[in-house]
This record gives sequence, structure tokens and C-alpha cells, in this order.
Amino acid sequence: MEEIQLYLDEAKDSMQKALKHTEAEFAKIRAGKAMPSMVHGVSVSYYGIDTPLEQVSSITTPDAKTILIKPFEKKLISEIEKAIKDSNLGFNPQNDGENIRITLPPLTEERRKALVKQVKGESESGKIAIRNIRKDTNEELRTLQKEGASEDEIKKAEEKVQTLTNDFIAKIDQVLAKKEAEIMTV
Repeated sequence: MEEIQLYLDEAKDSMQKALKHTEAEFAKIRAGKAMPSMVHGVSVSYYGIDTPLEQVSSITTPDAKTILIKPFEKKLISEIEKAIKDSNLGFNPQNDGENIRITLPPLTEERRKALVKQVKGESESGKIAIRNIRKDTNEELRTLQKEGASEDEIKKAEEKVQTLTNDFIAKIDQVLAKKEAEIMTV
């Protein structure tokens, strides 16, 4: 039935988005290697408007331990420095008058374990999102059954939804294992 396939496609699409969101959250969690994405989410007051850091500066990583931020306008340097300090990212920005450098300190064992815990929490959030998509899709399918779709078609569709759910949860587990290994590698 065409409508059932529509719900299955929608469920797969939503689960894909949940996986991408989880991966994006993982990218924000540093694993000892400097990445521009570590400062994404930091906003700077630009002419009175909160503006994402990446829109008012270029962000590069000249080496594995340094993030270099070059503001497009020099007068933004102190604003950017303040925004990074206020962001609770644990960074200590260094201002040389033209650029801001963030040197990442080596991760302690304790900090690594805290990051792994944070990553596991994010992966669990992703899995919950996927399970909620499964629940919503199954409810929509049962509504179709009440509207006249055959019980067999609905059962097959629910099995497909469960297969999708298992696949995406497995993908989150794979991404989690990779990120965990990345964090624990000294």
C-alpha cells in the first residue's frame, strides 16, 4: 500500500536526521585534536546582534593542538575573546592583537572519562529519538489499519520499522565506539 510506504520512508528519513544530529553533537566533543567545530555554537555580539563566531571570523587549525580565529574586523577581537571565555568550553583564548589562539591542553585521564560519559549520554539521546520515531510511525500505521488497511500489511510494515530502528541504533553504536576510541587514545 502506497500510504504505508510513505510512512516507512518518512521514518527512515527522520531516523537518518537523528543519526546526523548525534554525529554533529559528537563532533562538538573534543577528543584532544583541535577542530574548528569545537567553537561552533559560540555567539559574538556584532553590532548588538548575537552572531555565530563562524560568521564574523575565519576559524582554522594550524596544528593538532591550536585553533586560530581571525576576526573579519579587528574591533571584534575583545568581543570574541570574551564570548569564548563565557562559553564554558574550558578554553583560555590568547589575544595577540590580530588573532585569537586557543591552545588545547592535553586531556587528563579524568577528563577523558568525563568526555566518554558525555558521548554516551549523547548516543542515548539519539537512540531515544529513534525509538520515539518508531513509536510514532507504528501509531500512524495502526491508524491506517483502523481506516481499512489489512492487518498483514500493517504487521509487515511494523516489522520493517523495527528493522530500521535496529539498523539506526546499530549505526549510533558504531559511531559511539569510534568516538570513544578517539577520546581514549592518548
